[in-house]
Order: sequence, then C-alpha cells, then structure tokens
Amino acid sequence: MKKTRYYQVADHVFVVDAEERLFELMYNYEPFSCEAVNQVAFSLSIGEGESLDYVEEIRQDDEGQEIVCGHTSEGNPVFAFSLLQLAAGWLVCRADYFEAQLFTTGYEQKFAVDNALMVLFALATARQNTALFHASTVMKDGISYLFLGQSGTGKSTHSALWLRYIDGTELVNDDNPVVRITPEGKAIVYGSPWSGKTPCYRNVSYPIGGMVQLSQAPYNSIRRLGGVEAYVFLMLSISGKRWDKGIADGLHQTENWLATHVPTWFLECLPNEEAAKLCRLTIEHG
Repeated sequence: MKKTRYYQVADHVFVVDAEERLFELMYNYEPFSCEAVNQVAFSLSIGEGESLDYVEEIRQDDEGQEIVCGHTSEGNPVFAFSLLQLAAGWLVCRADYFEAQLFTTGYEQKFAVDNALMVLFALATARQNTALFHASTVMKDGISYLFLGQSGTGKSTHSALWLRYIDGTELVNDDNPVVRITPEGKAIVYGSPWSGKTPCYRNVSYPIGGMVQLSQAPYNSIRRLGGVEAYVFLMLSISGKRWDKGIADGLHQTENWLATHVPTWFLECLPNEEAAKLCRLTIEHG
C-alpha cells in the first residue's frame, strides 16, 4: 500500500509517495519529517519499473557510483543511477522539476532513493537562493564553518580534527549540507538527510562564519580568497545542472552573493592538530 510523507530541509518542504516498506529504508529522513502542507518544493512518486530509453547527455562516476543525465524522446529530464555497474533506478522529471517519478529495479533501492531526492532537491530549489554543497560542516559557538574540496581532499578528516582538538565543536553534516540565503540577507547552513559515509542527519541550522577550500600539502598555510577565486571554488562545490539556463542563473546569483558576503579561505594543510587550530584562529578572527 502506498503512503505519502512530507519532509522539510532548509525550510523547503517536499513530498514522497511510495510503498510503506520503502519508508523503512529512509531512516535518515525521519529527523526532517513534517506535517502536510499545500505548497511544496517538489513531489516524488516511487515505484518499480523496467529499463528506460533515453538520450544520454553527461555522466558522472565516483567510486563506482554512477549518475547519467539525459532526456526522454519527449524531452523530459532523466537521471539513471547505477552502483558497481548495476542499474538501481531511473528518475524521470517534469521540465520544472516540480514533479518526478523514480522507477527502481529492486537493486540498492536506498541508493536510488537518496540520489533521486538529492538531485531533485538541488534542481528544484536552485532558483530559490539555495545550494546543495559538497562539503563537511562543523559548528562552534553557534557559528558554522564549511570545509570544501574534491573527494579525497580531507574534508571529513579536517572536521574530525576540529571535533578532537577544539572544544565545543559539533558536526553538522559530513557531505551534503544545504546553504540558503535568507530574505534578510543572511547565509545559513542546514543539516540534511544526505551525509555520505558518516551518519549525521541533523535537522539544525546555523549562520555561516566562513568557508574553507582545502588542499593537501606538507605544511600548514591559510590565506583569504578574493571575489573571483572564492566564486570559482564555491561553484565547484555546488551541485547543479549548469547547462540548464534557469538553474545556472539561479546558482550564479547564490554563488555570487556568497563569494561577496561570506569570508572564504584557502587552507593548504597536513592532517594534524596544528592545521585545525590555525584554521580556527584565522577564520574566527578574520
């Protein structure tokens, strides 16, 4: 029997329609469960289906997790999710990403559901001053700090160093926090149901004190980034379908505002206590 549930992430509400048993796999969404509302950011219906024909546009492969983006013959956006070269599901969206259907194969259903909801969330909210980041995020004294970088750069390691050596630090999210610019002109980071390999699904939000681009090095050194440099690093850390003009324009506005208003730093570092303390002292005192 199908059930309908509502979730709220970064003040955006979305609705999921699926078989009741599937919600048992979605434990990471429970902290974000909310009451039904009339206005939602998007809705997703989940069912089972056979292979789908589509035209491929681009693909991304990260440690055996593959996402292929394309479109149907009718022009509807399609995202195909595979794990270790085995198909897990196909997400077919309306052009505005307000509604979508996920067809799962029965293989790694949670992988398909999580990726479908991440994709939908990033695309449906891109025009609303919202960005889904690839970052690890901590909070100290009510202020959050985002650590940016490609996979393997050491984002989670640096967060762990803060947690170990800087008293009062808490982990907000270890892979996919959400950043939103409020109507009052404040940058806020939110926890999300997507946190990579670290189970950190916290429904919390904090103002952002700074963002730090990480780079491995045989020494510890940090410097402030200017507007253009900051913009580039932020852009590389934000999920989005940038060949879609509407989405690209929305993300550009968010990225430009963040690069202009949020202090951004470049940290070349070792994975040690000194790096965490240097980072903390520098970005806390500007």
